[in-house]
Amino acid sequence: MTTFAVVVTNYNYRAFVEAAVDSALAQRYAPRQIVVVDDGSTDGSPELLRQRYGTDPRVTLLFGENGGQLSAFRRGVMSTDADVVCFLDADDLWEPGYLEALARLYDQRADIDFVFSDLKVFGDDSEHIRFDERPVDLGFTAISTLVFQPWYGAPTSALSLRRTWAVRTLDLPASFDALWRLCADACVVHGASILGARKYFLPTGEVRYRSHGKNGWWATRRDPVSIYRNRIRNLGIINHYAAIVGLDRSAADLGKYEYRTKVAPSRTERKRYASLALHGTAPWWKRWERALGIMLDRRSGKR
Repeated sequence: MTTFAVVVTNYNYRAFVEAAVDSALAQRYAPRQIVVVDDGSTDGSPELLRQRYGTDPRVTLLFGENGGQLSAFRRGVMSTDADVVCFLDADDLWEPGYLEALARLYDQRADIDFVFSDLKVFGDDSEHIRFDERPVDLGFTAISTLVFQPWYGAPTSALSLRRTWAVRTLDLPASFDALWRLCADACVVHGASILGARKYFLPTGEVRYRSHGKNGWWATRRDPVSIYRNRIRNLGIINHYAAIVGLDRSAADLGKYEYRTKVAPSRTERKRYASLALHGTAPWWKRWERALGIMLDRRSGKR
């Protein structure tokens, strides 16, 4: 049976962190461990965490200076000892059946490395964030991510991956910590894709994303300057991972093989991979032949 470690990262979310940790403790499928990383909070969070969980053997508390989210992710993951690592932001919540749903998939599919779910926004806003309306076996996504930068993932609290992959994606130079003080979930999402993890979207309806006006990504998601800066950072981290595994844009010629790893690709994926085929270096007629073959793929869904 799959075992889970939960990494909760907190910075000055004293008002919310207790509810987040309690939601992890309340899972019907109990995690092996919960690691709470307090990233140098100054709002009384450390005192609250020590008082509330200091003697609870299920919870490991880590304290330190403020190093940012990427640094906190790394510290938390390196303190885990379980098959799968799940991330939970200190201002979010899980419903009791979340890990149970993940466990069924991870138990049944030893070939799946990375699972992400949908999120239901509550608080100041109400929205449903989801990749699709149904489960999707995305297969491999390295070449597509390298060329087009699609987001094959979700915000932090709906991300999970096998521990070996978590360690690999967070094996980044210390100099990256300052760049990724916020939104470090992009390192996990893009890193897993480029390094070769097989991904799966599993809608559970069990992850709740709290909107409260201070969320980093949520508060700036429609700001043109923030969008531009995030795209630049994402491209940089993608190129870093690509250099590790020796990928460059010439890999577009292999896109047809990556496409075949998808079980029932949507129209969006068909179009993306058809376009990817046209980006290759093969003769023009071969590229168009590949693109047409992808668009006519009978495995595709109706979306």
